[in-house]
Amino acid sequence: MNGAPVLVVAPHALDEMLGCGGTIARHAAAGRKVHILVLCGDGTGLDGKRRDAAMAAAALLGCEPPRFAGFPENRSDTVPIGEVVGAIERTVNELKPATVYVSHGGNLNIDHQTAFRAVATALRPMPGSPVAEFYAYEIASSTDWAPLGFGATFVPNHFVEITAELPRKIQALELYAFDMRPEPHARSIKALENLARARGATVGLAAAEAFMVLREVERY
Repeated sequence: MNGAPVLVVAPHALDEMLGCGGTIARHAAAGRKVHILVLCGDGTGLDGKRRDAAMAAAALLGCEPPRFAGFPENRSDTVPIGEVVGAIERTVNELKPATVYVSHGGNLNIDHQTAFRAVATALRPMPGSPVAEFYAYEIASSTDWAPLGFGATFVPNHFVEITAELPRKIQALELYAFDMRPEPHARSIKALENLARARGATVGLAAAEAFMVLREVERY
């Protein structure tokens, strides 16, 4: 996948950094164009601050300026799913990413669920699809808070080392300080650092981000 574009779909700005900020930095450092599509938020109030932080975080990690679809926050279930799918399909058709990341579906937040369903639908494995790698990422204080029976459990089977990138991921999260939480909240800076180190330790690394493989295609 050397040089092929990457697309990260985030339900809200900040989710992309929580789930795969280190992986974004790795892809960008390897010379791949990384694009971020934020689905929900109208750009006012808190979301306006998030958008500013998202732009700064993207620049810090070396990826393209984020795109904002503008669907209603915490009310994505009121939008016909076809509209969300359409926004994703248009982005995929334009960018032709080889690798796509989306929030895990077994998630406490309705917008995270909508993002998963819409991306999975948009990435139907049609002939000619550019997408060869499709992964789900976890979002601290949402994926980990979903009780049993709420949805599919996040069981990671793909790990990306972010030992060198962890300091920059922390810097990116600090840009969202207004939306982070104090310890011991799962969305605190320290908890996110601990999560990266715990995910790394499970596979013999100092720090990692964890994903579920949704689909991988080898073409010849």
